Amino acid sequence: MVFNYAKYLILALCFMADFAHAERIRDMASIQGVRENQLIGYGIVVGLDGTGDLTAQTPFTTQSIVSMLQQLGVTLSPAIAASLQLKNVAAVMVTASMPAFVRPGQTLDVTVSSLGNAKSLRGGTLLLTPLKGGDGQVYAMAQGNLLVGGVGASAGGASVQVNHLSVGRISAGATIERAIPSPLGQGQYIALELNATDFTTASRVVDAINKNFLPGTASALDGRMIQVKAPVNVDERVSFLGQIQDIEVDAARTAAKVILNARTGSIVMNQSVTIENCAVAHGSLSVVISSEPSVSQPAAFSGGTTTVTQKSNIDINAEKGALITLKGASLGEVVKALNAVGATPQDLLAILQAMKAAGTLKAELEII
Repeated sequence: MVFNYAKYLILALCFMADFAHAERIRDMASIQGVRENQLIGYGIVVGLDGTGDLTAQTPFTTQSIVSMLQQLGVTLSPAIAASLQLKNVAAVMVTASMPAFVRPGQTLDVTVSSLGNAKSLRGGTLLLTPLKGGDGQVYAMAQGNLLVGGVGASAGGASVQVNHLSVGRISAGATIERAIPSPLGQGQYIALELNATDFTTASRVVDAINKNFLPGTASALDGRMIQVKAPVNVDERVSFLGQIQDIEVDAARTAAKVILNARTGSIVMNQSVTIENCAVAHGSLSVVISSEPSVSQPAAFSGGTTTVTQKSNIDINAEKGALITLKGASLGEVVKALNAVGATPQDLLAILQAMKAAGTLKAELEII
């Protein structure tokens, strides 16, 4: 018997979920208004070692260089601008995530991605780039030397590349210029948003908060939103929210679900999956088609022509599948029952769908 250790490691992690205890509110809910904001900007990377954009194929890179030089007091004639062939410059998109409560002067990490056809951004320097939010306002300025995790080399028509060379990162490469107002200190109430809609979990969170504080402190608006009465004083409100986030709640058991990835053959199921008694017969069918050339050559001086025909051989092998009874009331028993069939992950895709159609698989099937 051949053991797949990666498979059993995944199963062991699944079994550990059965022994999960209460979760903290901070792990199952977020505070409304306390969120990250995405920033984006268009910039230029210079200092590349001949691995930049081919400006003949990326005219926007040349236009950006001409525009930048004009702002710096360098004017190029149209003829010179049209003839620029720069190999050490690349047009890039700069992205960053701006956490809540950051203030001007603080720094962010930025990701720099090639926009044109640059071969590599390794060794490049990002020039000053404004980063804008969804409202079009500038919230940060980015600049610095790129760190690219990949490496590559080529010579004589052969090339070797490790990891991705057209994306780099600048640690603390952006400086916040504008703060985003937060509604945390406004109003009498704050709202907790559960990560997943579940009426049972929402009810248990409300009960836990009211048990640790005064009755009526929290109330559920629906299966996802919980309204909490908070102190008006900002310092007391911060301390109050910290205490709420550390409260432990017994989360409701998740809905039974099986995720099937038809492209990779991956199958993931949670601990709520069960199956009823059923019988499964599994066998495999293989068809092998091979062809061999057959040459027919006429006798000498006969005036005939040589002909080549293909002789095909078809071999069909069908393995017998034994009828196996499956039953299981827990994830461990389900996995053990499916392994008893001896099917590959690709075979299990069809078996699980057939079990769902027969009504014996008590879970939702989601194919991605």
